[in-house]
Amino acid sequence: MTRRDLPLTDHYDVKRGEDGHRYLMPLIRGFNLTRIPLLNKGTAFTAEERELLGLDGLLAPQVDSLEVLVERLYGEYAKLDDPMRKHTFLRNLQDRNEVQFYALLSRHVEEMLPIVYTPTVGEAVKRFSQIYRYPRGLTISTQNVARAKQALANVPLNDVRIIVATDSSAILGIGDQGFGGMAISIGKLSLYTVAGGVGPDKTLPVELDVGTGRADLRDDPHYLGVKHERLTGEAYLQFMDTFVEATLQRYPKAIIQWEDFSKDAAFTMLHRYRRVVPSFNDDIQGTGAVVLAGVLNACRVKGERLADQVVVIHGAGAGGAGVAAAIHEGLRREGLGADEIARRVFVLDSRGLLTDDRQMEEYKRSLATPKALADGWPGTDLLGVIRGAGATVLLGLSGQGGIFSEEVVRAAAANTARPMVFPLSNPTANTEALPGDILRWTDGQALVATGSPFDPVSLNGQTHEIGQGNNAFIFPGLGFGAILARVREITDEMVTEAAYALAAYTEKHHPERLYPPVAELSRASVEVAVAVIRQALADGVATEFEIRRMSGEELRAFVERKFWQPKHLPFRLE
Repeated sequence: MTRRDLPLTDHYDVKRGEDGHRYLMPLIRGFNLTRIPLLNKGTAFTAEERELLGLDGLLAPQVDSLEVLVERLYGEYAKLDDPMRKHTFLRNLQDRNEVQFYALLSRHVEEMLPIVYTPTVGEAVKRFSQIYRYPRGLTISTQNVARAKQALANVPLNDVRIIVATDSSAILGIGDQGFGGMAISIGKLSLYTVAGGVGPDKTLPVELDVGTGRADLRDDPHYLGVKHERLTGEAYLQFMDTFVEATLQRYPKAIIQWEDFSKDAAFTMLHRYRRVVPSFNDDIQGTGAVVLAGVLNACRVKGERLADQVVVIHGAGAGGAGVAAAIHEGLRREGLGADEIARRVFVLDSRGLLTDDRQMEEYKRSLATPKALADGWPGTDLLGVIRGAGATVLLGLSGQGGIFSEEVVRAAAANTARPMVFPLSNPTANTEALPGDILRWTDGQALVATGSPFDPVSLNGQTHEIGQGNNAFIFPGLGFGAILARVREITDEMVTEAAYALAAYTEKHHPERLYPPVAELSRASVEVAVAVIRQALADGVATEFEIRRMSGEELRAFVERKFWQPKHLPFRLE
């Protein structure tokens, strides 16, 4: 049997009838069918389907609609008052009935995003070994990496198009979490489906368990990962090469999103594989794109250009480096040369301003400021750089809660009537400053966006919406567009276009905001996907011939038509 002849999964296939409508053709029947999350309808199986599929007598007599089931599930969810209990409820639902899970999530995405993703997913990662109930995704560990091809063959999905893979070395702002990072891969792919339109049977979460540097996990009898120190050096690279090679053989159309790698490994994975398999790093590129979009919108609100700003980025890890690269590209688009950009973008790590006379990791060298530019400044710490450079934009990706003090924020406000202050670190405890404090210290004049969700702030009779610079506004649309274009590579230009598409969507629909409401994730993702496809065509990396002949409106309609929707399909035995 050729790859093209394989069913979509080992348990069912999706067919299209003569009427043009899709239907499910199950390859199993009876009780076992109810144990496959994408086949299980629960009490939504019709009377005819129950008889046809060998389910008669195995279910409660009542036949419910999907809407009734979602209403019932939301009622149960709303009774829970603890975020982790809510997270576990939703994860258990996903493992039991995926259509109902995505139907519930899509109807309440603004409310539930902080539960399935940041900030609650951080706690879920920490407790993953304790809340683990049902296997999901693929684990390649040091125990089975030699059998990676066989492990991938065991995955019952035959047409995976997007993989989120992590080695769990730098989860959010909480560091090395070992096997627990699988929760991040699962959560990200949930957003690919609900916000990015990728069918759940075309997604695969992957944990690359190369060990952990944490003795407390290795010594914990309940920890589910391999219990040895992390691989490093050549052994680590050989592990990753083996995984990538096996993945290319099993899923030649798949895109890999590298997720939550330590900063050195993040750049290594990106550069080592981006032209081997279509791939990108969300911590570097997704973060850069979403922050650039927010800064562009803040410039518009101020009636200024990006080229008018002086940007200070506190944090030189993967996220900070990605943001700096994105801001550089935005300034180049506005006509600035390298020397001018160097005078407008300044990056700090834990030791202060990156200057070209310092010893530093290789990836930081392109971010370093010529030492002569800082001569005569009051210092190269955060406060000294803000005052010396005349910063108008302050971006926090340091993971240091409270580092944007009142003195720091007021120093930025002294340089401009409306400073942009984005404390972007996750989870909430790592946020550089609270939005309410920033607005109070600037008499309501600061333009504020955060990485974690925050309620609106009331000050002096005005309500200030706090935009969330969440990568979920970028990566689902970026990945979906790359899938639909069947790209050979995800170029830097495609990522940049994603940022400008998000900024344009916000300007069109919410001109007073820096980011759209989270409730509009899927609408924004369609625009991002369209822009990504157009850029893939311009870059010559798209291999899907159908899209080459489409006009702008036809392309948008194509993206919308391909967007997966959570609904129960009918069953047929053929």
